[in-house]
Amino acid sequence: MTTESPSCPPYGTDDARWKAIRNRDAQADGHFVYAMRTTGRYCQPSSAARLPQRENIEFFASAQAAEAAGYRPGRRIQGDRTALVAQACRLIESAHTPPNLAELAAQAGMSPYHFHRIFKAETGLTPKAYATACRARRMQEELNTAPGTVTDAIYGAGFNSNSRFYETSQQVLGIRAKEYRAGGVGAVIRFAVAESSLGAILVAQSQHGICTILLGDDPDGLVRELQDRFPQAELRGGDCDFEQLVAQVIGFVEAPGIGLNLPLDVRGTAFQQRVWQALREIPPGQTVSYAEIAERIGSPKAVRAVAQACAANPIAVAIPCHRVVRRDGDISGYRWGVERKRELLRREAQT
Repeated sequence: MTTESPSCPPYGTDDARWKAIRNRDAQADGHFVYAMRTTGRYCQPSSAARLPQRENIEFFASAQAAEAAGYRPGRRIQGDRTALVAQACRLIESAHTPPNLAELAAQAGMSPYHFHRIFKAETGLTPKAYATACRARRMQEELNTAPGTVTDAIYGAGFNSNSRFYETSQQVLGIRAKEYRAGGVGAVIRFAVAESSLGAILVAQSQHGICTILLGDDPDGLVRELQDRFPQAELRGGDCDFEQLVAQVIGFVEAPGIGLNLPLDVRGTAFQQRVWQALREIPPGQTVSYAEIAERIGSPKAVRAVAQACAANPIAVAIPCHRVVRRDGDISGYRWGVERKRELLRREAQT
């Protein structure tokens, strides 16, 4: 049996660690974690979980080492992580200048690498992407409410320079800042409403590509939905050339297996765009679960957020959210109706 020598650091032997676990010693937290081979989870020494058998325990110097060995965090550790990430989110949201990764990790008492991985697992975004989304929201608020110039709004939103903002302004606002301040005046969206075997279909195109495909039973309702999405843009009815594009989209809806070789103007948050890109990589005729999409984008715990991104998809069929089903294979909700989803999957299965 090993004993702890006077020169040995605290909890430096397995005997000392086992004693700390039996005593639920809170002072040992942070010095090591223990993993249970029977459950596949690891805990802090002070965990109130049922005391395991000594022979079923494996010690690790850190949570990172335990996870590298394939163990998952226990419930208390997971709850602590969630609270730490929530605290970091509040810090990012309230800071005029976004804190860097090292500052956020130090606040959470973790290494930058470990904090980065935990933050992404909890939120679906990296700390940098989350900070960018927060600044984008502040930029929109500044442009909508602040009386000063666009430059004043840029600095008010936390951008350190004009150039840094304008490098990403298209992603932040979707249009130029002056156009956004004017309520989208200057943006031109061409659209047309037609009939397909799945009911009414609305197709809209910006100067960058198809930005909207909507399905429904009420053509006027689809137009109102487009107006709500682009409230200040100039909406123009499509001409003959545009009608050919609409016919191409309808042909794709009727036979999804043929594909749609047209540029898309995809506007959404960084997380939504990651989900939508993953959807476009699902081959016709195949389905995946929301959990599988979450795994593919590197955010296995963000299943609910994936479902929300699917529900927010504005480009039906071309971004094939209809190919995502529940884990048990059941055809769950679809923005444009479950029956349309079922029919699209039936058509793809026949190609």
